[in-house]
Amino acid sequence: MIALRVYRALPKAYRLRFIQLLPPQRQLWLVRRLTRMAPRRAAVPVGQLRRVKDRGISIRALVATEATPAELWRRNLDLVTQTLESAGIDHFYVRHLDDLRSAVAVPLSRKSEVLRALTQAAARGKGIVLRHVNKAGDPINPKRAKIVQLFHAVTDPTGSTVLGSQHACEVEFWRAVPANDSTPIPQIVAPRGNQVAPALPAAGQTEMVPAAQLNRFVPFEGVRYRTRTEFTPVSYEQVTFPIDLVYTWVDGNDPDWQQRKNQALRENGEAEINIIAANMSRYISRDELRYSMRSVVANVPWIRQIYLVTDDQVPPWLDTEHPMVRVIRHREIFGDTGKLPTFNSHAIESRLHRIPGLSEHFIYCNDDMFFGRPLLPDTFFLPNGISKFFPSPAQLDVGPATIHDAPVTAAGKNNRRHIEERFGRTITQKMRHVPYPLRKSVLEEIEQNLTKEVLGTASHQFRHPEDLSIPSSLQHYWSYFSGRAVPGPIEYTYADLAHPSTPVKLALLLARRHSDVFCLNDTESSEVLLSEQHAMLTDFLSAYFPFRAPFELPAEVEAERAKMTASARAEAYLPPAPTIPAPRGAADLDATNPRPAGQPERVG
Repeated sequence: MIALRVYRALPKAYRLRFIQLLPPQRQLWLVRRLTRMAPRRAAVPVGQLRRVKDRGISIRALVATEATPAELWRRNLDLVTQTLESAGIDHFYVRHLDDLRSAVAVPLSRKSEVLRALTQAAARGKGIVLRHVNKAGDPINPKRAKIVQLFHAVTDPTGSTVLGSQHACEVEFWRAVPANDSTPIPQIVAPRGNQVAPALPAAGQTEMVPAAQLNRFVPFEGVRYRTRTEFTPVSYEQVTFPIDLVYTWVDGNDPDWQQRKNQALRENGEAEINIIAANMSRYISRDELRYSMRSVVANVPWIRQIYLVTDDQVPPWLDTEHPMVRVIRHREIFGDTGKLPTFNSHAIESRLHRIPGLSEHFIYCNDDMFFGRPLLPDTFFLPNGISKFFPSPAQLDVGPATIHDAPVTAAGKNNRRHIEERFGRTITQKMRHVPYPLRKSVLEEIEQNLTKEVLGTASHQFRHPEDLSIPSSLQHYWSYFSGRAVPGPIEYTYADLAHPSTPVKLALLLARRHSDVFCLNDTESSEVLLSEQHAMLTDFLSAYFPFRAPFELPAEVEAERAKMTASARAEAYLPPAPTIPAPRGAADLDATNPRPAGQPERVG
């Protein structure tokens, strides 16, 4: 308590210095106590209403355990269109400037009927809000409003996350304009802009169109809505190709995996392996994968397929039969290359393009990366197929790679050498540790041109001075200098779990939700910090991503499977592993790998 009083008495500029005077195991504890990261509110039962804030306005939201922005987008639009159809009111879908919301046009002459029908619909359901808004969606006086919102408000039992007006369906009152000297035909005019046109001919055709054709955020192909033909063409801003997402994951707490790792360390000679490459902080699982995959479902619902690449391991909560997720064993992508088991992320990453059925465009994530808010596909890929990359302000050390370099530094230097040799250009910047947009064809091209180096990387069981870091750096520069990638902006937060300022950073992130993506990374931690880090992560991630994903098993099933090791779960719940070809010898390292099976299916 004395430490708390001293801390509060200090000017803000000196608080971190004071924190760092404390023993490491007390630093995170103290800052967590001071920031109160997770809301300390009693849980409300599922199905009940809870008082929350939406755009600063107090509303009553329905408590649920499963909800996503895309689902709320659809529920809100369905509620409006079904209500209007039941009332016999003509309407059509409008392509909203904000793809996180939907819009429906109705005649201004029928405003009173529309408001009456929507008011009755809101009264019939729990947690449904009707609000008069301006062009930006901000609440205004009903007498001045030409737009009304209808939305389901949903929250988790503690009220830490609210899905509300940001995914509302907005009803626009379009006014009729008779023909005159400037407009020779009658028109209907919108109260604000949209993605196509603010005015349309009064007479026009309508048709039923899939939601995914009308909106860049939602993935619903089988759901159709009525719209004017002017809104049906696919715009130049829409990404129409499939995008997959790949995770690499390891459960370092698995005793079977630990036995495999210890055996490999003995065979490789522990003294010859860089201490950073074997550090246990690289392999610790704090259940980040569960929340990272929740962030995919919530914030990038347009992902076609999630691939989870593991060393014969399965998390206890994952339904391996769910069609959204496919678990890929290392042996499926290494085949007759490399050396298994491997504990080298560079080696695993060098084989990602061999995932069967992987789409040409995909995003690669570690389990410490999270999508912080709803994003459109063009955050990562331009609609013409060009990928984006996100350079870091951090600079790569000069000089060639040496055995004294940290493994990640050595790999970056090796990347630079190959870029200089092939393109005659040098690189100085590292990449941000964020989800990486990748092209499968570029990865294949790198292997075809640098076969010995790529397969050499695949053969190192632990990080090695001769490794390449392909998807996190080399692929981006290779794509850029060959005209297939461009640098892009991204709102990004990075937090080192061992740093005493991290609880404050996470508290701000939870309150503001201002980052597109964020990373919660642990480079090197002493044992005394691990329990405090786990408690901090549990507080933060469960509050930020409280809604369960569709591929999470029921709690009772998860509890039973948690009694098994991760490797035993893989044996029990994954299909039989494919036959592995005989390992290739060193003389074969200059051979070209076969192309992965499966071609992406074009959408749109």
